[in-house]
Amino acid sequence: MSRIRLLPPEEWTPELRELVQPEGRTDLELGNVRIYAHRPELAEAYVQFTGAIRSRSTLPARLIEIVRLRVAFHNQCRSCMAIRYADGVEAGVTEDLVCSLETPDEAPDLTDAERAALRFADLMASDHLSISDATIEDLRAHYSEPEIVELGMHIGLYVGYGRLSMAWDMVDELPDRFHEREGTITPWGSNATVVGGRR
Repeated sequence: MSRIRLLPPEEWTPELRELVQPEGRTDLELGNVRIYAHRPELAEAYVQFTGAIRSRSTLPARLIEIVRLRVAFHNQCRSCMAIRYADGVEAGVTEDLVCSLETPDEAPDLTDAERAALRFADLMASDHLSISDATIEDLRAHYSEPEIVELGMHIGLYVGYGRLSMAWDMVDELPDRFHEREGTITPWGSNATVVGGRR
């Protein structure tokens, strides 16, 4: 059971319900907003911020989805690993591709640009103090400075809020394999659920 009570939409403020429009959306799609709803004004700001990052992204949906899943692995955020965003799936994020994220530098179906972004994501999620000029130069070989900034904002969002979701232990509605609380879970495997894409 989640460590913080998940508020159903009928307990949300009208303003938050209007913004999220929860009707017809699954509990998994509503995700952590059900916890943030305890502080509705902050929940609204979170939904607007994450919605803007996703809907105004100039980076490919495939790249964003594989980076999100790699960070979710480092965070061990079960709710993050258990979902696939529809726009990423539509852009070619297959389960075979997700499986290749176990060893991205060896994956034949990743581009050099994707590998550079994943290396940056790995460092941001696991050893951010080791990021150096060389790390940024690696990115600069494939991305413009605005793209590097955007990539960093996506990764920052996933690192911070993914760790928060993990701390709240939101696993109840996830497929069984994500209920395990001991040991390392991976996003590669089976039983992922596809949820709505970018807003």
